[in-house]
Amino acid sequence: MTHPAIEIAGRRIAADQPPYIIAELSANHNGKLETAMRIIEEASKASADAVKLQTYRPDTITLDCDSDDFTIKGGLWDGRTLYELYEEAHMPWEWHQPLFEYARKLGITIFSSPFDATAVDLLEELGAPAYKIASFEAVDLPLIEYVARTGKPVIISTGMADAEEIQEAINAAHGAGCEQLAVLHCVSGYPAPAEDYNLRTIPDMIDRFGLVTGLSDHTIDNTTAITSVALGASLIEKHFTLDRNGGGPDDSFSLEPSELAALCRDAKTAWQALGQVDYGRKSSEQGNAQFRRSLYFVKDLKAGDVITEDAVRSVRPGYGLHPKRLSEIIGKKVVRDVGQYSPVRLDFLS
Repeated sequence: MTHPAIEIAGRRIAADQPPYIIAELSANHNGKLETAMRIIEEASKASADAVKLQTYRPDTITLDCDSDDFTIKGGLWDGRTLYELYEEAHMPWEWHQPLFEYARKLGITIFSSPFDATAVDLLEELGAPAYKIASFEAVDLPLIEYVARTGKPVIISTGMADAEEIQEAINAAHGAGCEQLAVLHCVSGYPAPAEDYNLRTIPDMIDRFGLVTGLSDHTIDNTTAITSVALGASLIEKHFTLDRNGGGPDDSFSLEPSELAALCRDAKTAWQALGQVDYGRKSSEQGNAQFRRSLYFVKDLKAGDVITEDAVRSVRPGYGLHPKRLSEIIGKKVVRDVGQYSPVRLDFLS
């Protein structure tokens, strides 16, 4: 079977490969370059495949306006204007080069979500190996086309998008020349309850769109992400922080270092456990085959005695004849003396 695949920085991503784990740094730098660097370091220690940034300025993502339209109502950021939130959350553009250099020094892949063309231009100068389109930007087809024209792999998150909108985003990417495209099933709640995820959507997406498919997971533990692997997810993206109680805009729904390490380990284990269709005896079972049931004599018999039902039982271990042959041997004669607790063998029988 041929699986759809993409490749980022030399790492093949497909259903026949271990899941590709992306640690989303997002706003968890909390205004400090040193914190951003520590997050990259901890993501590398946890064995994440990549760390992802978000590249925007408040004026490239929204307008400096405090009218009702631009004020958040409810949720984590209730009462704040979009501009205020993004002013706090954004990563200064002058940080990008040192962060890219530090990630490369550590040997972990780094790329970003651009939110306008100028962000793409910056990331191109830094040699970003791939791009991620955030869920809220999945309807911004001109942005998708601009990103696609870089010729780099593109990952599109699909939170809030219906099937038609997802297809439009895919068409825009392909139409602009993207040859390596992946999509992420996503629920754009922060945090999102597990019951909203409807993970059975993942195999449907794989069949419907024919692309490498993964999960952008905003639940607060790893259960949903691990489960997605069993349903075909090839990529998993999770927000990552040093301290969930750090007070930043995204900290409360992010994984901490030990949890990210567990995700990297357990997602790989889940993928290994999937294996392939195989009814044969496994290597770990070989030593235990001797403890299966087989037929044993439970009383002494002399040569010429007829084997009666009370003379034989199916018991452990497995050195005698297969239990399915019990009816065959009842009524036969033994050709030699046999002792109680001896395995039944064909050469004992007439």
